[in-house]
Amino acid sequence: MVPKQKGAPAGLGAYHEKRSAGATPEPAGRLGQPGGRHFVVQKHAATRTHFDLRLEHDGVLKSWAVPKGPSYDTGEKRLAVHVEDHPVEYAEFEGIIPKGNYGAGAVIVWDIGHYIPLEPINEGFEKGKLLFELRGHKLRGRWTLVKIKKAEKEWLLIKERDGLARPGEPDDFVESSVFSGLTVEELGEGVDPREPALARLEELKGEGAAVRRARLSIDDAGLMLAERREKPFSDPGWVFELKYDGYRLLAGKHADDVRLLTRNRNDATATFPEVAAALRRLPFEHAILDGEVVVHDENGLPSFQRLQQRGRLSNPHQIATRAIELPAILYTFDLLALEGRDLRRLPLVDRKAVLKEVLPGIGTLRYADHIPERGEDFYARIEHMQLEGMVAKQADAPYRSGRSSDWRKIRADRTDDLVVVGFTEPKGSRGGIGA
Repeated sequence: MVPKQKGAPAGLGAYHEKRSAGATPEPAGRLGQPGGRHFVVQKHAATRTHFDLRLEHDGVLKSWAVPKGPSYDTGEKRLAVHVEDHPVEYAEFEGIIPKGNYGAGAVIVWDIGHYIPLEPINEGFEKGKLLFELRGHKLRGRWTLVKIKKAEKEWLLIKERDGLARPGEPDDFVESSVFSGLTVEELGEGVDPREPALARLEELKGEGAAVRRARLSIDDAGLMLAERREKPFSDPGWVFELKYDGYRLLAGKHADDVRLLTRNRNDATATFPEVAAALRRLPFEHAILDGEVVVHDENGLPSFQRLQQRGRLSNPHQIATRAIELPAILYTFDLLALEGRDLRRLPLVDRKAVLKEVLPGIGTLRYADHIPERGEDFYARIEHMQLEGMVAKQADAPYRSGRSSDWRKIRADRTDDLVVVGFTEPKGSRGGIGA
């Protein structure tokens, strides 16, 4: 144990007492501004592997060690030991705490997001009961922390009864990090999260693929656009993707500089800060991704109306607030460049194979999968679910800027009886009427 640092902020004294500055990659940390509502669950392979739940409150992360981790089963009461407050920056920490230091071992960000207090937090600490809603990638819905009577630090983490609760152990919890895609064991073993994607590129190069050594700039990467087609089709040489009801975005990273550009080349980096932050966390120096940003509704379906609420904002405070209430997801379906390599000449399916290795299994950046060959069956399912439509793509097509017949968008038909009192002429690729 090291002496307490002089001037250590109130609330973080115990945190600093247990850590020697410079001896661990953990953030030194200072008291943050009150009002934040981030939460994080980190998986920590210390002496015993456990989970750490942290809720941002009053400029710190209130923290509990949860040995068995959270459960969606309302009958499970998971022990949660209240530990020292952590700095807000700790929510971004993923790495290895060296041997000889407090908490030595690997730490991954297992889940991250925002929480909504359903009762005042300060009163909850006084009563020994905290009720809140989690909005993360793995943990959603209402939860309770209940203090065990006569115990000093022991609480219980319990899932509240809501539409998301379910009995038994969840079989869809992705054990890897939402940042790097690594499990805590892989991080501890020194696995390089870039290796699968770079290895796949080397395989393609060995097969004679047209991978150019060129650091493509996002400013020089024009979007590939789809032509309109009325009817679905099936073809073994094509793949079929969901047409998301969102905004098209080109996402570029060069070291710590990240940018999000719309189809009209407008900068949307400040509009979707959660997407920009996830892009910055990718363990690559250089990458350009193509995708569509969406906001989901309460049923988990893309909502263009909710996305418009986000897209129209310009005030930073309003953007930060709505990012909590209406978080955005970028579904990425193409990879134009990676680590100084221009991939646009590669066949689509090869670009997507590398893209899948670039992204974590779950998080703000998500892989947009596809269905090979069976376009008509896929379209029927899309119609049944009342989704936007689909995009058909030539499996072996390179990425070319501008509109191309190698990509074809097919909207799902929706019919109703309406009285038309006026309309505008169609523009661009739109058929029929404009509006």
